Amino acid sequence: MKVGLISSHSFVNPGGVKSHILGLSNAFDKMGIENKIIVPRRKFFENYDKKIIILGASIPFNVAGTQGDICFNFNPLTIKKIIKQEKFDVLHFHNFIIPFAEQILKASRCLNILTFHANLEAMPVINKASIISKLFFDELNKKIDGVIGVAKLNLDSLQNYSGPKIIIPNGINLDSFNPNALKIEKFAQDNKIKILFVGRIEERKGLIYLLEAYKILKQKYPEIELIIVGEGGLKNKCLGFTHENNLKDVYFEGEKNDEELKRYFATADIYCSPAIFGESFGIVLLEAMAMGKPICGFANSGYQQLLANTQAEKFLAEPKNSNQLAKILEQFIANPKLRQQMGEWGLKYVQQYSWDKIAHQVIDFYQYCLDIKKSKS
Repeated sequence: MKVGLISSHSFVNPGGVKSHILGLSNAFDKMGIENKIIVPRRKFFENYDKKIIILGASIPFNVAGTQGDICFNFNPLTIKKIIKQEKFDVLHFHNFIIPFAEQILKASRCLNILTFHANLEAMPVINKASIISKLFFDELNKKIDGVIGVAKLNLDSLQNYSGPKIIIPNGINLDSFNPNALKIEKFAQDNKIKILFVGRIEERKGLIYLLEAYKILKQKYPEIELIIVGEGGLKNKCLGFTHENNLKDVYFEGEKNDEELKRYFATADIYCSPAIFGESFGIVLLEAMAMGKPICGFANSGYQQLLANTQAEKFLAEPKNSNQLAKILEQFIANPKLRQQMGEWGLKYVQQYSWDKIAHQVIDFYQYCLDIKKSKS
């Protein structure tokens, strides 16, 4: 079997879809399953290894408090050439952005699978625009042979799709993300309690509410500090809030690669993700748990589903409620035993999301959809 993993998003910046595709690809490599990754170009110079094929172009745009992609390919002959040359048995689309994914789908002559990562509450334009929705579902029902949702809420958005559907969650590389990573030296030299944020600095990720909670807590707990990893359009606003309120020990560290990111997780005492909406799952929560860190944040729909009926559910605050988030953070700040207990719980809980297990579920779904397709032919 040869699999083509198709991203409808650029690989220039970090993101959940990128992490998912790279994790699945590496797991396939371990299983001996040949695969390549197809991504649209955003910058003129993008250097990747031979496994990654650059096809088409991606233009970023901001919508509903987050960043999206418009992807397209001006040369359909290039698509046909790549499909013919690579001889894929499966094309596995990750999100489906028209016209880019549609162009590839039209050229496909193999099994077509879609993993739907998007939470449409973050994209009301797509959710409400009947013309776009009709085009989207027409294409899915014509040629997509099976759909995977990383969470139930993804499949809830695809009720008009008539083919096989299954929930297969995001995965985590437990060999890479584990508590043995080295700490960041400049932070490891003090005894302060470190709260970590990782993500794009945009409306949807809610950093401003974490800063408001930190302002409340810093007066009572001067021994805390806040480490912020990421970039985004609202960085200046968040920097301005920090300066205007004279908040001490707040560090904007910029964007970091995966190796550096693991060291930031290792350095942290508490991980907080204050995303207010639009999260389908929360790969970053898995990463923090795999590093043995207690987690907290806002109860957006994705995080609620991931942590439903678990010990961590009670550490999710009402979205945008900075006071409630501060109270949850205070539980961890004031109680080292609770931090240790929830860190140990997370380490156990995250084992079920090992990429080794998730990749086998994906392959089983390929085979299931292939059997159905053969029975109809």
